[in-house]
Parts: sequence; C-alpha cells; structure tokens
Amino acid sequence: MILTLAGGVGGSKFVKGLASSRYKEDVTVVINTADDFERFGLYISPDIDINMYTLAGLIHEQGWGFKDETYTTQSVLTDLFGQDCWFNLGDKDLATHIYRTNLLRKNITLTEITRNLCNKLGVSMRLLPMSNDRISSYIDTPDGCFHFQEYLIQRRMSDKVLNIDYRGSTNASPSPGVLDSIAEAEIILVAPSNPLVSIGPILSVPGIKEGIKKSKAKVIAVSPIVNGGVIKGPADRMMRDMNIEVSPIGIADFYEGLLDGIVIDFLDEQYSDKLQKRGLGVLVTDTIMDSDEKKERLSNQVVEFAADVKVKAL
Repeated sequence: MILTLAGGVGGSKFVKGLASSRYKEDVTVVINTADDFERFGLYISPDIDINMYTLAGLIHEQGWGFKDETYTTQSVLTDLFGQDCWFNLGDKDLATHIYRTNLLRKNITLTEITRNLCNKLGVSMRLLPMSNDRISSYIDTPDGCFHFQEYLIQRRMSDKVLNIDYRGSTNASPSPGVLDSIAEAEIILVAPSNPLVSIGPILSVPGIKEGIKKSKAKVIAVSPIVNGGVIKGPADRMMRDMNIEVSPIGIADFYEGLLDGIVIDFLDEQYSDKLQKRGLGVLVTDTIMDSDEKKERLSNQVVEFAADVKVKAL
C-alpha cells in the first residue's frame, strides 16, 4: 500500500498523477485540514476540496474551485450587503460547503463526510482528513497573528513570518484509518506541498510523525522547491523567513529523521551529492507537473524509485 501526505495545489497535482499511475489501486491520501476555516457560517476545507475536485476532473484551471464557476452569490453579498468577500466562494463551490456544514451540525465526522463527497463526485481514491478534530495554522507576524487563509489571501503573503502555530494539534487525534494506513504502508510519499503549512500540520497530529518513524515503509519526499523557488504559493518566502534554506537541502532538514529518499528537479542536481552524503537516496528528474502526462510520469518514477531505496534503520 502507498500512503501519500498532501496539501492543496501542489499536492493535488501529484495525487492526480498517482490516480493515473500504474499504482492507482493501492493509494491512500492523508490531507491537511489546518487550512480549514469558516466563512459566513460555512465550514470550508480547501485542501480536501482541491484534491476531490482535481480527481473528479472538476477543478478550475486556477487550481482551486469548480471549473466554469459563477460568482452571483458573492457579488450580491459584496454589492448589495457590503460584505468583504476576500475569500472567493463560487456558486458551485458553495454547494459543497453548505452540504458539509449541514452534516457537521448533525455530528457526522469530517472523515465520513469526505468519503460521502468522494462517492458523490465519483472519486475512488481513498482520501482521509488528517484529523476529525479542529486544527488551525496561525501565522505569527510583526503585525499580529493571522489564520493562514488571512495571511495567504487577505494579506497577500505580505507579512514576515515569525512563527507558525498549529492550534489544536496537541489535543487532536488522527482520523480513523490514518495510523493503520501508516503501519500497513510499504511506501510513504510526501507530496511536493508546502512543508510548513501543508505537511507540517499533518506531522503535528500526535501519533502521525511517530508512526512514520516506526514504520518499515520507504519514506520519500518530492521537493516543492525548484531552482530556489516554488511554482505556486508562499513556501519559499515562508522558509526564508523561518531561516530554512530554500533548496532541497532545506526540505531534507525540515523532514530530518523521516526520509529514506528525496526527489529533486534537474535544476537542483547540484544538491544531489550533499543529500546522498546524508544517507538519502536521490532521484533527479523533471518535477514540473504542467500536464497530466507529466504528473503521471513523475508519480510512476517516484514509486519505482522508492522500491529501490534502502530503508532507514529502525
């Protein structure tokens, strides 16, 4: 069994590749939920939705929300009622949030709701929220502490990041199936998601990081850093603010003690020797997933690379 840890846009591209790969029948994905928040009384789970919509073939070309979306409801909220709609909510997307919120109010868990939504969208891959408990990433800045969505969208990533707090994680539990999936996995893949606010929250849930360390699985990370930057999102500037080297070396540092191997782009081949000297297997390949064919090819390469990597000593 192949277990993948994933966040939003970058993670969903890799998960899409896995869904088309030779190994698609054997994949479970644990998804970050520390981006979740409420707007207008609705519970929004951005990373779960991005992965669901991507796998269902419904994702907008921008990387989130439904394709062929309209924004009539949001326009009325803004123009008629004077609401600040800094977080875009499309009309189709609102249906998902209304459906999820209604079920949560009936004490149905996020895990059950996600399974239900996947079934309705025709998504066969198993997607697990990292926890059914509420965990939120808060970004500490010189101007105050903000929820990640506020930092990312409302404040346009303009603040210097002083610290990141995964609020609620200390007392949270992994969602049902997560620890069993870790224990049963032969390969654990860390998608090329933001390490600080996509994968970090998953690892902060008690039992998950410890389970991976104890696992006999090969653990492989795909670096989201390419040539000193990222394709999308704030990972590079956040890493820089947190004094983490913006390179595959910084990624290896962040996941220290977990990895058996790392996948890096051709443009970062100069780091290969340093990574190997740390005892990591290294695959140098094209990691830019700008087509479905390249997503599938990368996913196949990563799984096959993992099979040949020497597992860490227990």
